[in-house]
Amino acid sequence: MPASMPLTRAAPPSGPPARHCASVSAASAGLEALLRQFPLQRHGLRRKQYLFRAGQPCRALFLVHAGCFKTCVLSEDGREKITGFHLRGDLLGADSLDLPVHACDAIALDVSDAWELPVWMLQGQLAGVLHQVTLTLAADLRRDWQWMLALGTLGAEQRVALFLLDLAARLQARGFSPRQMLLRMTRAELGNFLSLQLETVTRALGRLSASGLIRVNGREIRINDAEGLRRLLER
Repeated sequence: MPASMPLTRAAPPSGPPARHCASVSAASAGLEALLRQFPLQRHGLRRKQYLFRAGQPCRALFLVHAGCFKTCVLSEDGREKITGFHLRGDLLGADSLDLPVHACDAIALDVSDAWELPVWMLQGQLAGVLHQVTLTLAADLRRDWQWMLALGTLGAEQRVALFLLDLAARLQARGFSPRQMLLRMTRAELGNFLSLQLETVTRALGRLSASGLIRVNGREIRINDAEGLRRLLER
């Protein structure tokens, strides 16, 4: 379930992750506070359970309230492509609002909870909800621009560094530590999202760890030197 950006190699480094994540967090917090007034259906899921599948009727958006989800689509040859990892406050299903069915799968990466937001709430009856949804989607779109630029201009180690900085900023915006994190996705899923091979992701994490910028313990990552990671993006 992420201000224009100049099309230069220097654009992704230091400021954008924190700035974009702060705007996403502010918008999603406002939406969540507003939705608490309504008796929405809540969906509790275990790891690997589907919130929705591509091809299912699209009658609602979903606000992530807890946990972590991945969204993915299938290529023509049947390969899965991960389009994003979504934390609390992110909206799922917005890409299918103009379609009769969902265009992607949304799968829980751990024990998760999502609130169902029926489409009728966005069709004029509740202008406040539509306004908050619009703000959240706009902030998400700016994050998507950042990743489109990063995947086209950055090397493997830089992509991994940017992902860690982005995740740290997203966690901090939600009140968690920006230094200590637990990756809910596998190395293979991370590589899929970053358009890297599994072995490349593993080597990149190893090099970042060997340089002292991070510490890796299985899925637990500690950022020792955030400024060092940002400087890496400027090379």
